[in-house]
Amino acid sequence: MDTGSRAVAALDGGFDLQATVESGQSYLWRRADGRMYETADAAGGDAWYHTVLPSTATETNEPEVLRVRQRDGRIEWAASTPNAYARLEELLRLDDDLDAIVAATPSDPLLERAYDAYGGMRLVRDPPFPSLISFICSAQMRVARIHGMQVALADRYGERVEFDGESYAAFPTPDRLAAATESELRDLSLGYRAPYVKRTAEMVAGGEARPGEARGLDYEDARASLTRFVGVGQKVADCVLLFSLGYLQAVPLDTWIRTAIEEHYPDCERGGYEATSRAIRERFGGEYAGYAQTYVFHYLRES
Repeated sequence: MDTGSRAVAALDGGFDLQATVESGQSYLWRRADGRMYETADAAGGDAWYHTVLPSTATETNEPEVLRVRQRDGRIEWAASTPNAYARLEELLRLDDDLDAIVAATPSDPLLERAYDAYGGMRLVRDPPFPSLISFICSAQMRVARIHGMQVALADRYGERVEFDGESYAAFPTPDRLAAATESELRDLSLGYRAPYVKRTAEMVAGGEARPGEARGLDYEDARASLTRFVGVGQKVADCVLLFSLGYLQAVPLDTWIRTAIEEHYPDCERGGYEATSRAIRERFGGEYAGYAQTYVFHYLRES
């Protein structure tokens, strides 16, 4: 077991664990107290969170458990995987210079309020397939419901792994989800999203397409690559690009960002998704526009 801690002050721009994992970017973390999306404690509270990752070991394919919490100005972790901090750094972008990113975005009253309210919130870097399925399930749903769907999928179809006396469920592999029936998926409250999830899992399991193939393409080409999957439009594709594949310029046009455009940036409304997305990306500073988007999204949703 790998255990350790590190001071939050050592990170450029600090860190807020709760805001990072409970801001609608990732649905692959769980709180030990079961109160995901129920509370908004200052500086992340001290709740334990966990996620289950694909194995990085060559001798075993068993999923790896990673637990983390933030307490008294430190990040604490316990994991079944070696090099746990390196995994945390990757998943939660702890190596981002958050001070420099905030400084690179334009001076703007709404952005400044969001940065002040949730300083230390970072973007996530989720594994591509779980991120893709999560955001296929996100259409017209509140974040707590989206999270509940991913929990249900993991509990029903995910591999179980034991760690430190407890049992954890990994997110289902493409093969396991592809083998599920549409009726079974509907029973987990996926509704009309069930056939999208099943067909997308079949595409990945059969080698027809993989979400990770978009990585490294030019932004517009990467978004087009992801829209090959059933149930994936431009907004879902932008979510996967931003929260999994490292395209920090992506700005998903969800309900909250459209509200922000209507009330604060009306000149960015251009009618179609691509033109409006391009305009708000430019307003938010281009390179790190996705960071600005996520702060605005979380600030408006919590407000």
